[in-house]
Amino acid sequence: MSSEIWWTAPAESEDGRTIMVSGRDNLEKQMMSGKYTCRIEIRWPYAPSPAGMPDTETAKLMEQADIALREALKKDKACILTGVYTGAGQRDWVVYTKNPHIFQAVVNRAWADLPLLPVSFYAEQDADWAEYREMREATYIPDAD
Repeated sequence: MSSEIWWTAPAESEDGRTIMVSGRDNLEKQMMSGKYTCRIEIRWPYAPSPAGMPDTETAKLMEQADIALREALKKDKACILTGVYTGAGQRDWVVYTKNPHIFQAVVNRAWADLPLLPVSFYAEQDADWAEYREMREATYIPDAD
């Protein structure tokens, strides 16, 4: 079973704008399994406010899409949502999967009741989870107990 523990931290885009990063914790077992070798990024560009964030209407639709995607991915063991980035005019969801075709079917079911979303998909092999490790190293601060 995958972890549902998340952290959120600010990061900076290449041009210095703030990006809010939400990352998922406790995924070592999934990383080490060697099963989730393909990383897929869903990209949603939007017209940013001066702070780089989406307007209220876009943010509400993004929230609906986010909830639907998370619910669908909870039910599917072939895909793991590892991070969500929002800022600088773009939202990205990062998913590691065993099978890109299964992932696409999950997304299609998740968003079937939503209007057509202005998203694009990018996929590449990332068996070492380099993107996840980099995101975690840059933004994760463990709780001090």
